Amino acid sequence: MNDAIYQHFRPDEKEIIDTLSDYIEQAKSEYRAVLTHFLNPREAHIATYLLGQSDEISMKLFGGTKDAERRRLLFYPAYFDVQDSDFDLQLIEIKYPVKFATLKHGQILGTLANAGLDREVLGDILTDGQQWQVVVEKKMADYLINQIDRIGKIKVSLEEVSFSQIVSVTDEWQSQSELVASLRIDSVISAVYNMSRQNAKNLVNSEKVSLNWQVISKPDYELAEFDVLSIRGFGRIKLDLVAGMTRKDKYKLELSVLKK
Repeated sequence: MNDAIYQHFRPDEKEIIDTLSDYIEQAKSEYRAVLTHFLNPREAHIATYLLGQSDEISMKLFGGTKDAERRRLLFYPAYFDVQDSDFDLQLIEIKYPVKFATLKHGQILGTLANAGLDREVLGDILTDGQQWQVVVEKKMADYLINQIDRIGKIKVSLEEVSFSQIVSVTDEWQSQSELVASLRIDSVISAVYNMSRQNAKNLVNSEKVSLNWQVISKPDYELAEFDVLSIRGFGRIKLDLVAGMTRKDKYKLELSVLKK
């Protein structure tokens, strides 16, 4: 890998840069399609940058729905005709006593993680407010179905269903513009939710904030385009664009915000 590439990204992104670069080289050298695990939006952005304007290899992202946040990426040569089935996805529905119990996103994700699964094999968790479904790599479906029979204290069963039965997601993202003094996590949370920087910092220090689906404990960590923040009890923030600086040296941000 050319060291100059690393300069465009954060030091802690070196591993994903190397992994994606290896996938691209594999697709080129073996002249065949190469499929990644699920990527978050920031990782997908890195892949797009690394591939550049290659005339040998193209790429496509798919996560089960057109608006999926977490998607698998297929690098492929010109001859390859990409189909949705090439992404090896399975939709799983969580059956539970809807009239007597309530499930939450965090509970489901925690149960899946405690089942010994890496986050990279899991796509989006979807709900219409009652039904809950999860997109997974197809090879993991049987394992999940056999492994999980409870989420918290709620007895559940998992069942493979067709993507034609996917729920209509009720999430409504709203566009929001903000001016912030820095790209620090606590600064962005403070601006979006109209709270003090100290309260935002306390949320991070209390491990209530995740960056790209991983708990983050550094309030001063600087965000980059396509990062996704999840703030327990508040919602989620996507950093869509850093649109420049004002004359007073503030960052102009374009965000998508999902409030609870």
